Amino acid sequence: MTTAPQVDKSHYDFRAYGFEGRFVSYYWQLREVLSLSPTSILEVGVGDAVFGSFVKKNTAIAYQSLDIAEDLSPDLLGSVTNIPLPDNAVDVACAFEVLEHLPFDEFERACAELSRVSRHAFVVSLPHFGPMLALSFKIPFLSRQQWAIKIPFPKAHTFNGQHYWEIGKRGYPPSRIRSVLSQLGTVTRDFVPFNSEYHHFYVVRKAS
Repeated sequence: MTTAPQVDKSHYDFRAYGFEGRFVSYYWQLREVLSLSPTSILEVGVGDAVFGSFVKKNTAIAYQSLDIAEDLSPDLLGSVTNIPLPDNAVDVACAFEVLEHLPFDEFERACAELSRVSRHAFVVSLPHFGPMLALSFKIPFLSRQQWAIKIPFPKAHTFNGQHYWEIGKRGYPPSRIRSVLSQLGTVTRDFVPFNSEYHHFYVVRKAS
């Protein structure tokens, strides 16, 4: 099991980490999780704490974080493959750009843990490699229209010190990811945001 941090806190310096598409991704993280109307959230992976800071400062939701990196000061120190919480501990669990930092043979175990500790749903985003075809236009007096699709480009993945795999690389088509998640609940949302084409979101609702 992979439990050692790959980077230290300096990795999240804004100049290197805070590109425009990442902040688009933060919008979708918050939108998808808050649309589930949770009273409690577990976020796996502290990162630069944008998501957690917003939830703690602007909502009444009970928020906890989990990370293996002690220097990020998580509420809980531990691994997503063995979350130190009981079953159904929170309404919603989430992990954004985290699970690709585990070998793929640990992905199903990590998702099962997110499902186990969540009462209603869990939300994940994952890197999706490959070019995107995007179209955006605005007609006066009508809302803006936007479409975006990923173009398959299945090159082999090489471990870069952080990502063990990425959606869209050879052997990791989106259908494989959806198949794993569908075993844990109903995939109600499955999309790549416009202007954040590297981040693929999934929302998985559990049976009530």
